[in-house]
Amino acid sequence: MKASEVKDLTPDQLQDQLLKLKKEQFNLRFQSASGQLEKTSRQKQVRRDIARIKTIQRQRATAQVKG
Repeated sequence: MKASEVKDLTPDQLQDQLLKLKKEQFNLRFQSASGQLEKTSRQKQVRRDIARIKTIQRQRATAQVKG
């Protein structure tokens, strides 16, 4: 997911996407611990997507407080 795609989402969509990614991250960790993980690069990608969403949420929150 690109940053430009994340910026276009509504706050509700961002929250839904964040929950979905956190569930996926948990499942990837579980698979990794049990030795069943095939695409190890997906862990890094999910972690960065979560960070992108949290960054956009934080930017919007601070913009509302200031403006």
